[in-house]
Amino acid sequence: ILTSLEKLEVAPPSPGQLRHVFFHNAVPFVGFGFLDNAIMIAAGTQIELSIGVVLGISTMAGAALGNLVSDLAGLGLAGYVEALASRLGLSIPDLTPKQADMWQTRLSAHLGKAIGVTIGCILGMFPLLFFGEEEEKLEEK
Repeated sequence: ILTSLEKLEVAPPSPGQLRHVFFHNAVPFVGFGFLDNAIMIAAGTQIELSIGVVLGISTMAGAALGNLVSDLAGLGLAGYVEALASRLGLSIPDLTPKQADMWQTRLSAHLGKAIGVTIGCILGMFPLLFFGEEEEKLEEK
């Protein structure tokens, strides 16, 4: 006979459910990381090469202003990234509220976000492939 306490206990999420939680969180953060880094690098470089030259600001100040532009763009683009992720078929994991609040689920969600944004940031470094030539031309002048 089950006691009332045993009836209230909920089984932890299965490994498949935890994978679903992981990918549900990782995919949008790949997009966020990609956009954040790509915009920051592009904006920071352009700020440094234009306003930075005129005002004499440092490379780090240009990077900080590029980060500001990227953060502001991220606020506006967040809805689009989430909409694209849902169009890719990322359904919400089927968990009970108690399962969603379990440590395993929270860990899986945080790992998904961390790994997703890491991959996105690395991919978002692609503008660096194009800016080396511009900086070399400026140094020659």
